[in-house]
Amino acid sequence: MTHFGKIKSYDSNKGVGTITPEKGGDALPFGKSDLQQQAQEPKVEQRYGYETSEVDGGKKRAVNLQHQQGDGRSQKEQARQQQG
Repeated sequence: MTHFGKIKSYDSNKGVGTITPEKGGDALPFGKSDLQQQAQEPKVEQRYGYETSEVDGGKKRAVNLQHQQGDGRSQKEQARQQQG
């Protein structure tokens, strides 16, 4: 299930950051390897879609992060709107 949130922090030197879920809750950690577009460095307040994974005895982390363009609608939704 895809969740959405905004980047709270990202340390490019360490390749780790946190994302705050839109629906509330604690910020989740993620690593550079969890980004689908690893060449694109996440910036604070950017909106990302992500999934969660449990590690270390039940702690959650964000995985499969994908940057969301514009107002948060998926690219497919935006394409449908443009086609009329």
